[in-house]
Amino acid sequence: MSAPVPGTPSLLRAINDRAALRVLLERGPLTRPQIGTLTGLSKPTASQLLSRLQEAGLVVLDGIREGLPGRTAEVYRINPDAAYVGALDVTPHRIEARVADITGTVVGEHTLPTPRRPHDELVDRLRAALLGVGPPGELRRVVIGVQAAIDPATGRLGYAAAKDVPGWHIPDLVPALSAGLGVPVDVENNVNLVAVAEQAHGVARGHRDFVLLWADAGIGSAIVLDGRVRRGATGGAGEVGYMPAPGAPTARESGRYADHGYQALTGGQAVLKLLRSYGVRGAGFRHAVANAVRAASGTGQRAEDARAGLRDVAARLAVGLAAITAVVDPALIVLTGGAVLPGGELLRELVEHELHALTIPRPPVRLSAVEGNPVLAGALDLALAAVRDEVFGSSIPS
Repeated sequence: MSAPVPGTPSLLRAINDRAALRVLLERGPLTRPQIGTLTGLSKPTASQLLSRLQEAGLVVLDGIREGLPGRTAEVYRINPDAAYVGALDVTPHRIEARVADITGTVVGEHTLPTPRRPHDELVDRLRAALLGVGPPGELRRVVIGVQAAIDPATGRLGYAAAKDVPGWHIPDLVPALSAGLGVPVDVENNVNLVAVAEQAHGVARGHRDFVLLWADAGIGSAIVLDGRVRRGATGGAGEVGYMPAPGAPTARESGRYADHGYQALTGGQAVLKLLRSYGVRGAGFRHAVANAVRAASGTGQRAEDARAGLRDVAARLAVGLAAITAVVDPALIVLTGGAVLPGGELLRELVEHELHALTIPRPPVRLSAVEGNPVLAGALDLALAAVRDEVFGSSIPS
């Protein structure tokens, strides 16, 4: 069948069908009159549209709604079985998997410790994580979040040492994974996925220009300009952990992928060491930050030391954020990760104060509002967007 010509009945039907599907996704379940009202379609057009969508398997009946005396209306919803997508968050310690239907409803999750069996091949580990979910249907797309970035020019994974992501440094990584898993695959930097989730569900909603800083064991950022995540020429936009920082060793002294620059200044272990120098204890950097906040709410020397330690952490974070702000001029900065979220509003306010003391633009600094695993949330968002465009655009009979 040839492509519809602009202005033809086929194109108008396709436009109407996609509009109805979007309304059902956002507002459903709905009756036919409601669909007609929300899309501006006449009763006959809406009825024909629903018949096409049912025939295509995209819409199903969802019962009857009682109206005025003697009147009832059939209720329609998106068919959740129309397509399924998968998301994977891969770290050195585990692979977390999540599967959702086309409506975005999560139907299962599974966590696979890694390396479960060190001799397993990469594809085998990824497949095992997805099979552990027990997907109810064939997956149409899988998006994988990794602590690295794909170089679009070479197709190889970069910005990570081979020992940190074993098995990933192969030519044509994405086609190889797609062939091995038998489903279209996208590989995305994990912090970029967090930004996608923040833009869709968190404090960055409605913002087209923002920077997200992930401060955890490692440091990374995502840059969103004009509503789009920017990846750079080699996929490394936002890899600020490698950015030179005052008082920190550089790659020249430490090695390309060793701790240096902003990472050495503000990474989780650096934060833990810094807070310990102020007398704050904790089993790890997350606990140390939380303990510092609790201590800072008290009185006496211990509280003063804790507040001083948190100010020092904030000052270090602000140094890197000031450099980013000078280059990008974002409308908003979002903080997330285990080295900042336990600090709550106290640490956020300190970071904002220190940043505004260093920069001419003064973007507001906010804490992430995305609950659960934001990497998986962002991966599902990307997978769903791609599959909805594919399914809604190609599965409707003309």
